[in-house]
Amino acid sequence: MVPAPSIPKAAFWMALSIASFLAMSVAGRATTAELNVFQVLELRSVIGFFILLPLVMMSGGFAAMRTQRPVAHIARNVIHYTGQAAWLYALTLIPLAVLISIEFTTPIWTAILAVTFLGERLSRPRLAAIVLGLIGVVIIVRPGVGSVDPGHLVVLGAAVCFGISVVMVKSLTRTDSVVRIIFWMLIIQSALGLIPALYEWRNPPLALWPWIVLIAFTGMSSHFCMARALAYADATVISPMDFLRVPLSALIGWLLYQEQIDAFTAGGALLILMGNLLNLQRKAPQPAKIAAS
Repeated sequence: MVPAPSIPKAAFWMALSIASFLAMSVAGRATTAELNVFQVLELRSVIGFFILLPLVMMSGGFAAMRTQRPVAHIARNVIHYTGQAAWLYALTLIPLAVLISIEFTTPIWTAILAVTFLGERLSRPRLAAIVLGLIGVVIIVRPGVGSVDPGHLVVLGAAVCFGISVVMVKSLTRTDSVVRIIFWMLIIQSALGLIPALYEWRNPPLALWPWIVLIAFTGMSSHFCMARALAYADATVISPMDFLRVPLSALIGWLLYQEQIDAFTAGGALLILMGNLLNLQRKAPQPAKIAAS
């Protein structure tokens, strides 16, 4: 059964998703300082699978995880994993500020793809939220002006992959439960990342395991909560909320790593907040207006 549309419920689950992503970034900084990135991703998927098992059992066991859309699950996770790999590769090629500003074009691709393939309506409030969010991100990161190099194209490809992934998750929520979607994400991405992880594998020190468990839990919960949010609202409503990760990440950087917050960050955060408030004030769509898959 498809849940009735509810923007408050979507906002609640998206807030939990953002909190999970922020916790995962802190744990990721601790783990990747000592381990290969692909090893961290592999451990996250494998441990996340065992964390998810109780929910799998409560949802009917492995029999209930059978899906009529295996190709869609595989395609979504190949695209998402590709986006992750591209993002990490681009991080070695271009400055972080440039990378983040280009990465946050993801909601634009999400909106365009959702309108094209899911039949969603790109209303003026949604468009305004996206525009304000992008302006806010640009103000915060203040990317330098220069010629486009291969790194720019790589991270742009990652942003497109992330946009496709969000739209595909929205489509999957119409036929599959959130637990089933996360179950197949962990299975498929564990398989995809096994060989890259083994290439430079090293045994994690004991002190690192709490961080590994945290990144595994939040890696699962972030996607679980986002999938729940997408079950209650259109992808074009959900994606602009993700802009809040930028100012919140700046706040965490200031609190934990003594990274300074300047007037540009504050101004950009205000624009992002304005865009999200504008987006959340629109009325929830009626069930009859939700396009069938």
